[in-house]
Amino acid sequence: MAQYMLVKYNLNGKDVEQMVDVRASLTDMLRNDFRMTSVKKGCEVGECGACTVIINGEAYNSCIYLAVWANGKTIRTLESLMGPNGELSDIQQAFIDEAAIQCGFCTPGFIMSAWEILESGKEYTDAELRKLLSGHLCRCTGYENIIRAVKKTMYKRLGKEMPE
Repeated sequence: MAQYMLVKYNLNGKDVEQMVDVRASLTDMLRNDFRMTSVKKGCEVGECGACTVIINGEAYNSCIYLAVWANGKTIRTLESLMGPNGELSDIQQAFIDEAAIQCGFCTPGFIMSAWEILESGKEYTDAELRKLLSGHLCRCTGYENIIRAVKKTMYKRLGKEMPE
């Protein structure tokens, strides 16, 4: 078996290719080869969510996803959510507005999972949002502010008033 493989995929809207070790994680390729520093190395076993990216529209822990599996896929990191002039996306701004960030280590992963949730266009209950975000660990801020930021953005996107 070859130890290296050429991987071609779309990263944040650009077609890219990279020769990777077949044993490398997607986290390692994104951070080391493409400098996507929003993809954090936390637990490296898929339990903390700090490395969450969007692959073909679904949130995945990139630490347990092999880089070679990215071949032919579309991958989005937090860097892709910013506007053309560096403006923050609605969910990024909501995290700031709701004080849902402190050290910031877990924030990119939470935001990428929130992006997947919000893209569904569905209205979720608090219990459903908690379950959908349960694969993430935050050691600083607390989950209430994070849930509030996602909920605020969800209602805004749905064109509804957020209940008190």
